[in-house]
Amino acid sequence: MSKVIVIGGGPAGMFASLAAAERGHEVTLLEQNEKLGKKLFITGKGRCNITNASDMEILFANVVTNPKFLYSAFDACDNQKVIDFLERYGCKTKVERGNRVFPVSDRASDVIGALQRALKERGVTICLHTKVKRLLATPYMQGEVESSKKIWDQQISGVLLADGKQKWADSVIVATGGFSYQTTGSRGDGYRFAKDLGHSIVEIQPSLVPFCTKEQYVTELQGLSLKNVRLSLWDKNKLLYQDFGEMLFTHFGISGPLVLSASAKLKTKHRNKGLLAQIDLKPALSPEQLDMRLIREFQESKNRQFKNAISHLLPTKLIPLMIRLSGIDPEKKINEITKEERASFAGLIKKFPLTVIKTRDFNEAIITKGGVKVKEVNPSSMESKMIKNLYFCGEVLDLDAMTGGYNLQIAWSTGYLAGSSVE
Repeated sequence: MSKVIVIGGGPAGMFASLAAAERGHEVTLLEQNEKLGKKLFITGKGRCNITNASDMEILFANVVTNPKFLYSAFDACDNQKVIDFLERYGCKTKVERGNRVFPVSDRASDVIGALQRALKERGVTICLHTKVKRLLATPYMQGEVESSKKIWDQQISGVLLADGKQKWADSVIVATGGFSYQTTGSRGDGYRFAKDLGHSIVEIQPSLVPFCTKEQYVTELQGLSLKNVRLSLWDKNKLLYQDFGEMLFTHFGISGPLVLSASAKLKTKHRNKGLLAQIDLKPALSPEQLDMRLIREFQESKNRQFKNAISHLLPTKLIPLMIRLSGIDPEKKINEITKEERASFAGLIKKFPLTVIKTRDFNEAIITKGGVKVKEVNPSSMESKMIKNLYFCGEVLDLDAMTGGYNLQIAWSTGYLAGSSVE
């Protein structure tokens, strides 16, 4: 039995602790906050989208960065294993739209409660209000048995706490999370720990985050939620993202599931430049079908003014702005609108324009893109290729995915693999 220290009491850290304890190791879980799972508690607006119940092919398809690195992790701990585990410890689950898995109670606290019961049962020592200052390592002495293996430069020996005390361990698992939601304690400590020991850090940036837009008119639409629309994001003539779903107008720009997913697809070079966003308000209709729909609507209201004849076409809050952007006189009678004006209005419905100037910051990002370079981590164990007995899991790694429970599955899987790989 060896001594294992896990740094970080989020989903990855808790699953790593459970997996290591299950193998008979003496596990100490260090958490700087006053409780475990502080970020987990607020995920999914407090409901906690635990995972996604889709098959493995879909899970991999929704991993944006380094999906191949996750083959062993997903194999060791798939979505069904997570669901079965939580059910076994008293957290009943349900599957909703898009195969998103939630607690039946709609309370993230029930997920955390199940994990805490398991940690207690497996004898994991939990140290709250315990902040790690840095990792401790010593030169690694190569043995004859391992002469054909990768030669580590150093081996982990423990951690130095912020209060100056040292804790010794045979292995350390870093599960400190990313840089998003910093009020929950995610301040990038893991990146610093890794960099101090020679690891490369892929530039971090906010992901699954709202967009700021240039146009002032978005403030008129604040609070308006659009369902069943198509969002397209362009860099000049290059399509960067396109999908169908829900979105929301805010005081600074746009948010909602479609927008958050779009942000996950952005590369660094696209982050702070003007991108064209187009919203198709009637994606179920082709341009020809929409024109026929407008002709019917106009024929039924041919003696009415334009401003009073489109109430069945668009949300009420959107109509004044659409009229203004169309350039059509709102007082104009429907029977006086030209074919060209009708076509222009149809084009506006199919391609409502916005200019994305930047993403919001880390405090509004659900996850962090970037992190510890995965080429320096063994994908079959989550162990560092540079420091023996040092492991990484969860958001601290350069791994990220779309919304829908996929990022939490990455945390569960990599945490479980790291904990079960400790020798």
